[in-house]
Amino acid sequence: MDIVLGADHGGFELKEACKVHMESLPDYSVRDMGVFSPDPADYPKVAHDVARAVANGEFDRGVLICGTGLGMSIVANRYKGIRAALCHNLYTARMGRQHNDANILVMGGRVIGVGLALEMVDLFLMTPSEGGRHQRRVGQID
Repeated sequence: MDIVLGADHGGFELKEACKVHMESLPDYSVRDMGVFSPDPADYPKVAHDVARAVANGEFDRGVLICGTGLGMSIVANRYKGIRAALCHNLYTARMGRQHNDANILVMGGRVIGVGLALEMVDLFLMTPSEGGRHQRRVGQID
């Protein structure tokens, strides 16, 4: 599975931890679209880059992280075919995949800790969409 991730300065440290973790997983390739330091940065550019890459089919899934996750999710969800799920716990990460076929996980670097974030990433990457009655609803989004 090809994964793309990005963050602004508010999510930089959590992105780095998630990147190291994802790169250690077998059968995953990871591309980091920035930012590459904790210096102040604008979240929309990174969110556009990641969402566009997933929407265009260059990557299977994405991970976006800013301070709260709100800005990144707003930008990413403007793209047709993107279902960016702002998640704060394991349940929302699982349901985002199972029921909503989310293709971008969004997290707040100032909201959740590293341990929980890594568990959420694992759930998001390894949980399949249930399809069925949920697919009909997902189809109504675009």
